[in-house]
Amino acid sequence: MTDRPRIAVIGAGPAGLAATVAAAAHGVRVTLIDAAAQAGGQFYRQPAAALRAGRPQALHHDWRTWQRLREALDAHVRAGAVEHLTDHHVWFVERESGRFTVHALLGPEEEDAVAVSADAVVLATGGYEKVLPFPGWTLPGVVTAGGAQAMLKGALVVPGRTAVVAGTGPLLLPVAAGLAAAGVKVAALVESAAPRAVLRRTRALAAQPGKVAEGAGYAARLLRHRVRTLARHTVIEAHGIDRLEAVTVAALDGEGRVRAGTERRIPCDTLAVGHGMLPHTDLAETLGCRLDGLRVHVDDEQRTDVPGVWAAGEATGIGGSALALAEGHIAGRSAAVRLTGGTPDPREWVAAAKSRTRLGEFAAALDAVYAPPVDWSEQVTDDTVVCRCEEVTAGTVREAVAQLGAGDLRTVKLLTRAGMGWCQGRICAPGVAGLAGCELTAPRRPFARPVPLGVLAEDHPQSTTRAHTPPTDGGPS
Repeated sequence: MTDRPRIAVIGAGPAGLAATVAAAAHGVRVTLIDAAAQAGGQFYRQPAAALRAGRPQALHHDWRTWQRLREALDAHVRAGAVEHLTDHHVWFVERESGRFTVHALLGPEEEDAVAVSADAVVLATGGYEKVLPFPGWTLPGVVTAGGAQAMLKGALVVPGRTAVVAGTGPLLLPVAAGLAAAGVKVAALVESAAPRAVLRRTRALAAQPGKVAEGAGYAARLLRHRVRTLARHTVIEAHGIDRLEAVTVAALDGEGRVRAGTERRIPCDTLAVGHGMLPHTDLAETLGCRLDGLRVHVDDEQRTDVPGVWAAGEATGIGGSALALAEGHIAGRSAAVRLTGGTPDPREWVAAAKSRTRLGEFAAALDAVYAPPVDWSEQVTDDTVVCRCEEVTAGTVREAVAQLGAGDLRTVKLLTRAGMGWCQGRICAPGVAGLAGCELTAPRRPFARPVPLGVLAEDHPQSTTRAHTPPTDGGPS
């Protein structure tokens, strides 16, 4: 057992779980490393066991797939083929002499350092929400769409009593449907895309009837709960003193610009807003992996251009859980075969490859449809804070461009401090780039998350070698 090669899979969402199960089935040891207390990622996020949820499947789509993944993971853990490390926040992956050391911080405090050794790495680091600013977006009661979903799935709580779900993208449908089913009055679903634009993608839709059925199911649930859908609309302002009290929405014209005179005010105490997703590429960048724009470049085997490093899921391009599962399956099998000295046979993953192609085309079609209003930045007033950490306003960013000659995101950051705070631009970068009229580029950070100086000063972080012990309820930890 101990002389078998080891793969470190970073991230326990759909891609990481699929890669772990596939690699373990091919005879290699796998260390699955994740920041959460349970496997599943955002898509399969589970309520804490102490909450004793009676029907957690009601909060999820494709529950059977999750059950199969969880059962396979548990079986490999019991057999000793997989070690599942929870509450491990990876901040750096070191490559030296063809081997890897994954550095992580332990627990909620993220102060104690550990290191995990591996012969190969699969990056399944997922994605994060794209946030665009607007007047009032910092008010209490304004949350991201994914944040509202995480609260519901993970804590069985809702962010308020009356909600507006707004922005653009497929995520808005399950968020609105989930909140409505949980008893929240969803006053409106505000989507900037036009339904006919989606329907025009007939080829992509025809290739994914399951996705079409899923969307139709959410639409039926919204109708059942009498949720008003405002297509080709956008939120232009949130109102309130100490917390959110209402939002103003407006219609968009055929070019995606706000139509003057169409504004309407909707009372609410919660606004769940999202404008799509962005890939998490921090660890890939520190390893020197090539990026295609904002995503990690991979070949047909999900290999990056760095030997010994594979990537799968949203890190290689936003495409949803089904695409992440296909990519994770291919990455896990390829890594296991190559690590044991073999040559992968693509016939072993032909079904996953076909699924990857179809789902990739479907994701590309949706990406072309779901886009924020073209003039969203014009609706942002100069006094609107766009970088919360450093309290930088839109006016300051515009001044850096117009008066100081800033022409790229890095220069704006140096001149205004936008992006220098705790989140290191993960929240504000899309908004700052849009206001500055420059390209949104992947930032170069030395580490994937803030690290205590004491950890950096340590020469030999504690090595993580302990075996994983499954919880008493038999589920994944």
